[in-house]
Amino acid sequence: MNAVATPSKIEQSAADRLKITEIFLSLQGEADAAGWPTVFVRLTGCPLRCQYCDTAYAFHGGTWWEIDDILAEVARHGVRHVCVTGGEPLSQKRCIGLLKRLCDAGHDVSLETSGAIDVSQVDPRVSRVVDIKTPASAEQHRNRWENLPLLAARDQVKFVLCGRQDYEWAREVVREHALDRRCAVLFSPSKDELSPRDLADWIVEDRLPVRFQMQLHKLLWNDEPGR
Repeated sequence: MNAVATPSKIEQSAADRLKITEIFLSLQGEADAAGWPTVFVRLTGCPLRCQYCDTAYAFHGGTWWEIDDILAEVARHGVRHVCVTGGEPLSQKRCIGLLKRLCDAGHDVSLETSGAIDVSQVDPRVSRVVDIKTPASAEQHRNRWENLPLLAARDQVKFVLCGRQDYEWAREVVREHALDRRCAVLFSPSKDELSPRDLADWIVEDRLPVRFQMQLHKLLWNDEPGR
């Protein structure tokens, strides 16, 4: 009888690891769960370089964590909501397994993703918050438009807008793809680039079926890491 090859313990361990920049407890600052105490699991690495990125410290470095240890650290904080973010969390393929394990553990899980990577394999229990990149982001060409038909009522689409041209571009994307009929659509001003009041006025004037949002964590803690 031929022996059946089995993975070594080292190989099994590597298959259950993710590179993590930080895990911390704070208030969710945006999207439908804004205001809820939330554990953030920030994965390391991102293939995009948006000009307004506020988490460039997550591009490199990080520490390897076993998925079991990640779940234990999340559970230690004692809250229901968990946000897996980055960087671009889906740039690590094992993120898919982490999302499933978090859902299995009973957490209310959201995923913040750039929309540049296929979201079809994400557990349907996860709220996928897909960030569509505008022209002023400098990464518009990375948008994976095939993701949009996959989105459902539990998901959300986010546009970070840097000015009037971005606004008009995003307005047409919402209309062309009927995004408001598929899921919640969020318009957010890029800090120090677009006046929140101007964006609010444009949305009201056009009666857009989108939700204006400002990021609570920037108002409260001014983008301090780990907050």
